[in-house]
Amino acid sequence: MRRASLEWNRRVRRVGFVPTMGALHRGHVSLIERARRENDVVVASIFVNPVQFGPTEDYAKYPRPLAKDAALCRKAGVDVLFLPSAKEMYPPEHDTWVTVERTSGPLCGEFRPGHFRGVATVVLKLFNLVQPTRAYFGLKDYQQVRVVQRMAADLNLPVKIVPCPTVREADGLALSSRNAYLSPDERRAAARVPAALRAAEQVIKSSSGVSVERVRAAAKAELVRIPGAKVQYIEVVDPETLAPLRRVRGEALVALAVYVGKTRLIDNIVVKRRT
Repeated sequence: MRRASLEWNRRVRRVGFVPTMGALHRGHVSLIERARRENDVVVASIFVNPVQFGPTEDYAKYPRPLAKDAALCRKAGVDVLFLPSAKEMYPPEHDTWVTVERTSGPLCGEFRPGHFRGVATVVLKLFNLVQPTRAYFGLKDYQQVRVVQRMAADLNLPVKIVPCPTVREADGLALSSRNAYLSPDERRAAARVPAALRAAEQVIKSSSGVSVERVRAAAKAELVRIPGAKVQYIEVVDPETLAPLRRVRGEALVALAVYVGKTRLIDNIVVKRRT
């Protein structure tokens, strides 16, 4: 991978990079297709990163349909599929970690300690290997995008981070590799997750300076209609800094995490209040 990236840089070729953990779907394809349009070379990586999973999370059972993923990458226009092993990425002597302090703290960071340290570390390692001109990330994982953007800016990395819109099913559910864990009944009920965001959006747009409590209540009213749902968080924050808001007077990010059965789903929406 390093030899290839050095050759591309020598020939001044634009390299688009899509880092993934595999179990690819139409959301990943949309990232690859955009990278294909905007660059001379497209690299995708598949690496289920062990250090971003907590001890009780789903690292061992995370889906790994490599043959299917490789075929999808070929069809979408990937030039190089990079498949490093955990041993290559984290040899026994590995002792260096990347922490993006403030951006990693709220939202998912509160409930998944060490998660974004693992994300930032592996993304920096992949950037160093691939040497991309642009790297593409889906906004379904909004906090992850902000963590990577902050890291790239703070460490003066010569890569443009390209956030891309969330791709959704017909009923609004954000595409996610973990959706495969849902039973048919859970999958139908999960349509309440994007409905919760739409309800929050309606409240924000209904009046000036609406309180965060009202926004949360509107979202929660939808989520509690999911049988057995466990709401982990519903937060309304500044879209740039992820700092909590008390009232919404301009743009706001509404982000949530909820367990549907045993499957943890996250989603978000950026809302701009009408003036």
